[in-house]
Order: sequence, then C-alpha cells, then structure tokens
Amino acid sequence: MVDLSQLNPRQHEAAKYIDGPLLVLAGAGSGKTSVITRKIAYLIDACGIKAHHIAAVTFTNKAAREMKERVNALVGKGGAKGLTVSTFHNLGLNIIRHELKTAGYKSGFSILDQDDCKNIIRDVMHREHGDDGDMIELVQNSISNLKNDLITPEHALQVAQSPQEMMIAQTYAVYQRMLKAYNAVDFDDLILVPTLLFRDHADVLARWQKKIRYLLVDEYQDTNTSQYELVKFLVGQRSGLTVVGDDDQSIYAWRGARPENLALLKKDFPTLKLIKLEQNYRSTGLILHAANHVIDNNPHEFEKKLWSDKGYGDPIRILKCRNDEAEAERVATEIIERRMRYGCSYRDFAVLYRGNHQSRAIEMKLQSFQVPYKLSGGQSFFGRNEIKDIMGYLRLLINPSDDAAFLRIINTPRREIGPTTIEKLSEYAAMRGTSLMSATTEMGLEQVLMPKAVDRLRRFGQWLEGITRNAYTDDPVAAIKELINDIDYEGWLLQNSGTPHQAERRMKNVWFLVDSVAKMIDKAEEVGDEVTIEDAVGKLVLRDMLEQQEQEDENDQVQLLTLHASKGLEYPHVYIIGMEEELMPHRNSIEANTIEEERRLMYVGITRAKRTLSLTYAAKRRQYGETASTTHSRFLDELPQKDVEWEGKTETSAEEQKQRGQETLNSLKGMLADF
Repeated sequence: MVDLSQLNPRQHEAAKYIDGPLLVLAGAGSGKTSVITRKIAYLIDACGIKAHHIAAVTFTNKAAREMKERVNALVGKGGAKGLTVSTFHNLGLNIIRHELKTAGYKSGFSILDQDDCKNIIRDVMHREHGDDGDMIELVQNSISNLKNDLITPEHALQVAQSPQEMMIAQTYAVYQRMLKAYNAVDFDDLILVPTLLFRDHADVLARWQKKIRYLLVDEYQDTNTSQYELVKFLVGQRSGLTVVGDDDQSIYAWRGARPENLALLKKDFPTLKLIKLEQNYRSTGLILHAANHVIDNNPHEFEKKLWSDKGYGDPIRILKCRNDEAEAERVATEIIERRMRYGCSYRDFAVLYRGNHQSRAIEMKLQSFQVPYKLSGGQSFFGRNEIKDIMGYLRLLINPSDDAAFLRIINTPRREIGPTTIEKLSEYAAMRGTSLMSATTEMGLEQVLMPKAVDRLRRFGQWLEGITRNAYTDDPVAAIKELINDIDYEGWLLQNSGTPHQAERRMKNVWFLVDSVAKMIDKAEEVGDEVTIEDAVGKLVLRDMLEQQEQEDENDQVQLLTLHASKGLEYPHVYIIGMEEELMPHRNSIEANTIEEERRLMYVGITRAKRTLSLTYAAKRRQYGETASTTHSRFLDELPQKDVEWEGKTETSAEEQKQRGQETLNSLKGMLADF
C-alpha cells in the first residue's frame, strides 16, 4: 500500500479524496507534485483503478517525465504499466493518431513547427492579400488564439467585424486547408482537433471516456479554452477529476491561458471540493510574507496565505544603482563575494529579469570576472531560422522523401511556387503515395497543374538533383557553397532582416555551418576515413539533439533567466534586476492595463527565493542608444516596508558609490589572498 504518512494533513486529504471532482489550490513550493504522484499511486493501490485507465496531464515534458518516474518508484515495477503521464499536446497527438480516419488525416501526418507554419502563412498572405510580410506575426498569433478559443475558420469568417479580422479569418481558412493538403497539423491543432472530435463524434468521445476513467491536471491556471473543454469532455458526468493550480501563478495570458478557468470549475462541476495547500517548503517566512503582501493587491476568486516553518530569515534588500552598468557590476561582484565568504556554489544564484535583452549587461560583467553562467531561453545555434533553412536543403539533399524539409525550403527564397501549386502537388503526392520531391518528376503532374507551375517545380527538382550529384560524387563542401550562391541566400537575408548588420550576422552563421561540414570531412580524411555528405549532415542533426540535451545539464553556473522561465524553479539566492516602471511592470502592460498579470509575475519571482532575495533598479538606464532617468517599480512600494532594507533610496554621491565598490573589491582581494 502506498505510504501517505509523509504528507501534511491538507496534502493527505487531497491525495485520498475520490468522492467527487477536486480542486487543489496549491501555493508556490507547497509540494503539489508529491500530492499528484501519491494520489496516482493511491488510485492504483487502494482504489483498484487500473493504471491504463488513469491519465495525468501537465505542460512540460520535464514535469511529465519527473511525475512518471516518481509514480514508478511509489508503485513498484510494473504497477504503473499503461499509465498516461504526458503534456496536453502529447495526449492530443495520441488521440489524433488513434482517430486518424475520423479526424481526416492519413498515417504519417507531420507536425509543423512555428517557422514552417509562418512560411505557409507568409505565402498565403503574399498571394491572397499582397502583404509584404509586415503582418505575418500578428496573423500567426491571431490564428493561434482563434484555435485556442475553439474558433474554426468557418466561425471566424462569420464573426469577423473589421477588415483586419476578415483578412485574418480568410488567411486562417486557406492556411487550414493547406495543412490538411499537406497531411499536417500545427501545435495548436494537437488540442483543437481532439476537442472538436469529442464535440462532434459521440462514439469517439465514449471510447476515450471508457479508456480514461480518472484524470489529473497539473498547472490548471495555464489552460486555455480548448484545453478546458478537452478536460470537460473527457471527464463527462463522472467524478474522476483532480485539478491542481494556483491563480496567483497564472502568467501566460499572452499565449491563451485563462486563470478564470479555475473559477469556471465551480460552475461546471457543482459538487467540486476545494483543498488549499498553503504550507511552503521552499522559502523563509519573510520571503513568503512579502509575496503574500504583493499579491494581496490583486482581486481573488480564492483566498490563500503561504506560510513556512523555516524561520523568518534575512530581510529583503532593495538596491538602487547609479545606472544599468553599475547594477550589473553590483550583482556580479556580490555573487563572487558571497560565494567566497559563505562557500556557496555558483548554481545557488539566479538572476531574474523581465525581458531577454536585460541579460546582456550582466553577461558581460560575469564574463569579465570569469564567472561561469547559464543563459536559459537563449536560442540554440540550430534553432536559428537561417540554420534551419540551410539544414532543410541539406536534409533534402540526403533524403528526397523529407516532406517537412521540402515544405520549408521550396519558397525560401521565393520561387513563385504559390500555395495553390503546393496544395495540388501535395494532393497528387498523397494520391500517388510518393514524396513531394518525387512527385515533381512524374508525368501525371501535368494533369493537375498549369504548365508554368509544372515547369517551375521541374526546374527546382533538376537543379537540386544536380547539386546532390555533385555533393556525392565530387566535393560536398563546394556543392553546398554552390547551392547557397545559386539561391542568393545572402540577398534573401538582406530582404528579410531588420538591418544589414543583422543580415550579415545571420550569413556568418550560415558559413559557420558550412565550415563545420568541411571540418568533419577534413578530420575524417586525416585519419583515412571516408565521410559522405550524408554522414556529415547526420552528425550535425545529432549535434543539434545533443546540444538540446546539454541545456538540461546541472553545471556549477550562475543561472540567468526571465521571470517567465523561472516558474517551477527554486534557488537559494535570487536577484531580480530592472525593478523599474516600464520594465517591471512592462510598458505594454501599463498601457493595456494588465498590471494584475505583471503582479503575478512578481509573485512568481519572489517565491523562487529560498533564503535571500535582492531586488535592484537603476536610477538611469540606457535604451535605444539614449540614457534616460527611471522610476522605481510600483511593486517595490507594495512590499511590507518593515521587512525590507532599502539601500540608496536617499541619493548617495558618486564618491560614496565609488567607495562602496572599492570596499567590495578590497574584500574580494583579501579573501583571494587567503587561498
């Protein structure tokens, strides 16, 4: 029998309650994962529910992996066989795969990433509306929001009121038609398609309700309309539902999350029971008191107060710095000093900020002091658009059946091969059971496409075939360079980059990729090995995968990350920098009057700290090439003032600041002398 003795009384009650739908209001650091995993074990061990009839869903692969590992440890070998623990999107993917025919897809359907989808939308807008690319991101985000709100293209066309809404709805309709023709879905379809399946096909819904008899949902405050409806359909009239969430940590409205879904539960499940987890196992009492104090300024559907038995702890420090460079230096030198004085590890420190651009100054300081750091959320080399483009060509060189690569590069750069041509090519290839690339050479293509379109496709195919032949029989690196020059990729970057400097930087990345292929081949030849273009590209793809895995390594490094990215993480010592109006809260939030979400973001940042919390701001900050005076964040005034030490609120002279900096450096030198 699963051991629940380690749970506190509220956790214990939540783990054992199965008499009806349950909402666990879980504050930051309150041990919600322990509750979910032990409840799953309890359902299997004590309630006799087979593991394959239980599903737990969350929002990240990492959280799902951790949850499943903990359940396996609790129920023993084989006890969790058939258990579903996945992200919402993986669950949706599983449903589509099992309901292919009803959903209107064929086996082997593709999931297109954001860039592939953007290219399709760009082509649709260029053809249908003569758009030169200015509105692509707006339209892509709008389509995503429509899908998250369960609005189909037909419905969007009916309710469109302005010319812009009509243009978005028309683009959405053509875009969705093209996805179907490609036998492809986008990320949002992984939730939308199963939800519509359940809504429109009672037999499909009955099959999945029979399969999933108890559903647990983590981070419920982050669900959008589509995810909420998916949960409602799966649960139906039964009581087998536990949701865990915290309305104070809902920080993803910009991607469709609706914290009001927690309140909707009471309406849709009238017998809903509420259990609050308010004991925090992470932070000192003072840090929690500050978090409670700040979030009390937001309206609440559910009231809760975090508390801790870890003692009151050190006061929260607010540090006013002369400018953004002085702010970065103060944080960097303090981290070094604290590490030496108290024997901390670099990994014990996290520097949080509202926007990615704020990391540059602190990065430069840490580099100059030779302090190792990890920048979370920084873009992988292989994640850059220019690298994905050229890798698309290379993938197609070594695998002409790679339809996703074909779709990515067929109009990059633009070849006047429009969406209608690609749509008809896709339909023809599907009918013939062949790849898109192979379909371009078939005689039957002339029956479904205009001669001009067939000619453009054939010329593309013949050109790529010649490059491929050179790559395999002659010098592969010369063939790749020929490819890049033939398509005038440098010119394409100049047209599609914000500035010539940005285009130049992106082109340097392309040549770095080509050099990587050359080095692999040269290295192999030095030891007498023969490396084909296929081997080299295969190794690059593997390097991309390894690079992604390395991002999860726990090295001894200072952690630099945005407040959004910090959710779910914890650190002994936290610095939140840039605590100024128009940075935190962000200017967009002030103008849109969405301060409540910014306050929740502040709450998330405060509750990442286990032992110490320091908040910094600059009196002057350089932005867009100009230095401007700032105003400290309103959130600093919302902290309980008796719990904070506010250094520099009264103006200190440049001489005093210089003296303090010198004292810190002298202290560091003294400690270094002892080694």
